[in-house]
Amino acid sequence: MQTDHAEPAEQRSAQRYSLLIRPAKLLSPQGEFVCILRDVSSTGVSTRLFHSLPACTNYTLELQSGQTYEMARVWVREQEAGFEFTSQVDVDRLVTEASEFPKRGLRLALQFPITVTAGVTRSMAVVENISQQGARFECKDLLALDQNVRLEGDGLRETRAKVRWRRGTQYGVVFDDTFSLRDFALLAARLQAPGLLD
Repeated sequence: MQTDHAEPAEQRSAQRYSLLIRPAKLLSPQGEFVCILRDVSSTGVSTRLFHSLPACTNYTLELQSGQTYEMARVWVREQEAGFEFTSQVDVDRLVTEASEFPKRGLRLALQFPITVTAGVTRSMAVVENISQQGARFECKDLLALDQNVRLEGDGLRETRAKVRWRRGTQYGVVFDDTFSLRDFALLAARLQAPGLLD
């Protein structure tokens, strides 16, 4: 894991708000990665990580409400990293996640092939996005609503799910067993940048 210089004292001079455990996404040219926000101030945020960060400097923080903030990496140590906002931020809005859009679970726009097994039928499909609770995928074979299926793919453990909706060739499924945040974060890294897990 890369280690930048320690967090400067002046970075901590702005009032900080404790966010306890607040999952969020770090967007980089290498993909979308899961983190936990620890602290936030008018100058930046500190995060808890589940794996190494991509080598880039600039990131976008995306909250569960869909709000995004441009940031630059300032320091990394062990499983934590600090970022500085690149423009002025309304801290109260960030903390409360005030948005015109409803807050929802983290959803990653990851695309990868899977096999969908329904009874004795196996179909090829492509996941279009995934969350801890479910996924959306495209499959040309017909699946029934409320049908139990099994999903398998490189980097994805065998996952049992139920079909909840269908629009054309797109399907939404809910997992029988949800991913823990840690397992979800490691899945995202394994599918996009497995070198970050070394």
